[in-house]
Amino acid sequence: MVDSRERIRAPSRDGREGFSSPRQVLRRLMLLCEGRQYREAAGIIGRLGPSLLKSVVSELPVDLLVEALPHSAYLLESLFSRLNTVNVNPRSLISADLIIWHLIRLFSSPHECGLRQRCTKLIQAIAQWQPELRNAIVERRKALDIAVQGLGIHGLAADHTGALISLHIALKNEIQIHIDTYKTALQKLDELSTITVNQDPAQSSHQRLLAITYDDIQQRLIDNKSLLTILDKPSMQQLRTLIDNLAERVQNDKTVLQNVGQIKRLDPLSNIEKRPAAGLLMNFSRGCDIVMKLMGPSTPSSPSSVSFSSDGYHSDSEAPVEDVSNEIARLYRDLYNRKRSDTLEALNALPQLKHVHNLKEKILFSIIVLSFRACHGLLERKLNEVQRVLGCSLESDRNSALTLNHAVRQHLNETADVFQLDDVEKQVANQVLSTLHEYPQLETCTPLLHFIGACVRLSWKMVNKNTLCHLDNDFSLGFLRPEKHERHPVSNWRSDVIRSFLWPALFQQNKCIFKAVVVT
Repeated sequence: MVDSRERIRAPSRDGREGFSSPRQVLRRLMLLCEGRQYREAAGIIGRLGPSLLKSVVSELPVDLLVEALPHSAYLLESLFSRLNTVNVNPRSLISADLIIWHLIRLFSSPHECGLRQRCTKLIQAIAQWQPELRNAIVERRKALDIAVQGLGIHGLAADHTGALISLHIALKNEIQIHIDTYKTALQKLDELSTITVNQDPAQSSHQRLLAITYDDIQQRLIDNKSLLTILDKPSMQQLRTLIDNLAERVQNDKTVLQNVGQIKRLDPLSNIEKRPAAGLLMNFSRGCDIVMKLMGPSTPSSPSSVSFSSDGYHSDSEAPVEDVSNEIARLYRDLYNRKRSDTLEALNALPQLKHVHNLKEKILFSIIVLSFRACHGLLERKLNEVQRVLGCSLESDRNSALTLNHAVRQHLNETADVFQLDDVEKQVANQVLSTLHEYPQLETCTPLLHFIGACVRLSWKMVNKNTLCHLDNDFSLGFLRPEKHERHPVSNWRSDVIRSFLWPALFQQNKCIFKAVVVT
């Protein structure tokens, strides 16, 4: 075996590979790959001329190299770097789709030790060779995030009394109410006067209708009103909502299964059906995120990154301003998706708040708004305090004051993670609890106090960023605006009228980096 490897590595007399046909090159490459000598194979790729390279690439068994990843990363990197250098056309000569999705699968593992160092250059070369893959990854990550979000709506549903029960039980109760109501309505129709139930078409002619008397109209009104009273009940309106909820759950589960199926096709031998779907989808989304970052900044010739939102999510970019917005958007998204959900679950466990679901959502919404306003006020006070201590103001020396403000902001930005914010947290907590004194259990709800601390800390980071962030203060219950509003899954998808706000939008330099979550 050692002798054979030495024969494989043996160079030609002049130090160059004297291949004259693609068949010889492919044979040599396959022998080297079988011996896991990918660097030697990469050396052969690097010395091929454009025409010979084109012929070899079209016959190269890429699927075998993909299976050998990450060991074959160096060879594949050399291949795509060489293709980018010689500018071989057409681009359809070799597709990197299979490679990139396999890399994403590898990065989806929480134990992807050493993969970044081994595969970064390969991913960057692929991004240059096939730039449209960036948008494909963005769209896949969007679909994965939407699928994960859809898993969270399969909880309890509200019946016509407002009680939270199983959706199937709620549907059963509502259908039974409809059956009983329809039976009562049928009985009432049989009892109505002859004026309202007369089947003779002549009795409904325009002239006959104009000729009916006061008593006839009065009787008709009584009959119709009694029938309307039977049919027009709040309980009769809830069935449509429950059916919409059921339809949404069906669609969400189809989306989840579709995404899991796509992941399974990348690794048919894995037993992913037995794994928690949410963890699988989030890990794969993490893999997409890592690969997008390793691709580096998009080039002018490549398609621009597609911005997307299921609950305000946006694609990543490597430009300095975009790095800041992505980091802030990620923290803001985590605050809404994870910490808000955990806090809401803790509030649901409080007996006093069991049946006031809207109030709990308003509490959490108010906390982030109050936190941002409190931190913005603290920043202004700190700037004024420094100006006053140093005797520098905008009125006396504008340039010096602006320079001083910039230096103070820079310091606060750098120390945002360790800056003492205990007073601000107490201020926000007092504002919330003082208006909810009838719910004393909130004062000892540790998850709620931790949520206040998280909101204050993130708000302080936002107000101190060089590229200023601000919350959208427009909370008017008007119509849905897709550029800054995102529907919550419990919304009525047939309506664009905003019923309530669950989370405010986040803007940076007049660009929405996280859409407001609303219920329509």
